[in-house]
Amino acid sequence: MDPATLIGLLLAFGSVYVMVTLEGAHIEALLLPAPMVLVFGATLAVGLAGNTLRDFIQAFKDLPRAFLAKPAKPQDSIEQVVGFAEKARSEGLLALEDEAGKAADPFLARALQNIADGTDAEELRMLMEDEIDTKMRRDRISSKFFASLGGYAPTIGIIGTVVSLTHVLENLSTPDHLGPMIATAFVATLWGLVSANFLWLPFSSRLKRLSDLEVERMTLLMEGMLAVQNGTQPLLLAERLRAMVPATQPGKDKGKGKGRGRQPEDGNLLSDLGRAA
Repeated sequence: MDPATLIGLLLAFGSVYVMVTLEGAHIEALLLPAPMVLVFGATLAVGLAGNTLRDFIQAFKDLPRAFLAKPAKPQDSIEQVVGFAEKARSEGLLALEDEAGKAADPFLARALQNIADGTDAEELRMLMEDEIDTKMRRDRISSKFFASLGGYAPTIGIIGTVVSLTHVLENLSTPDHLGPMIATAFVATLWGLVSANFLWLPFSSRLKRLSDLEVERMTLLMEGMLAVQNGTQPLLLAERLRAMVPATQPGKDKGKGKGRGRQPEDGNLLSDLGRAA
C-alpha cells in the first residue's frame, strides 16, 4: 500500500480544520446537511448523467486502488525478464512454457506462452501493444469520470449558494437573522470547492498516475520479452531495460544493486521510480 493519497487527504482536511480553529469559528458551522447533500448528491447525479452507468460503477470499483495500490518496482520486472533470457539461452524458447504456468501476471504469462508456441515477433508485438492500449483506455474511464466530478462540483456549490441567497432575500424583514443566513448560504460554495479539489480531482490524478506506471511496466515487459524471443544476451538486455526507466529521483540507495545483471547506481534509480506515485 502506498499511503500518499491518504496522507495527502488528511493533511488537506486537517489544514482546513486548523484554519477554522485559528479563526475562532466552529467546524460544526461547515457541517451543514442541506448544502452537503446538494453538492455531493447533485455532483454524482450529473456525473452519472454525463457518462454511462457502467462508467459510474467502474469508477467507484477502481476507487480503492487510489488508496491501496502499490506500484511495482521496475527492477523486479527487469530481473524477471533477465531470468527468462538466461533460461531461454540455456534451455531454448520452449522451456518458457513452464514459466508461463508459474507467472502470476496474466500479461507476462500470455507473452511467455506465445513465445513458447513460436509466435512471430511482429505478431507478438502487435498482440502486446493492443493489450497495453486496451489497459490505457479502460483506466482512462475512471480517471476522466472523477475529473468530470471535479469540474461539476464548484458550479453546483454556486447553485446551492444562489438558492440559499434567494431564501435570504425573502427574509429581509428580519435583519437580525441575515448574517447567519448569508454565512450558511456560502457553505454550499465551500463544499463545492473542497469536494472538487480535495477529493474528485486528486482521485482522478492518482488513478491516472497508477495507470501510467502500470503501462510503463507493461511496456518494459513487452520490450524485454521481444528481446528474449530474439535471443538477446542477458547482460545486454538488462542494460537496455535499465536505460528505458527514467531516473526520476537520482541518489544513493543503500542495500540495493545486488540483483542479477544490475549495478548499484541503477538499482537506486529503479527503486525510486517504483516508490513514485
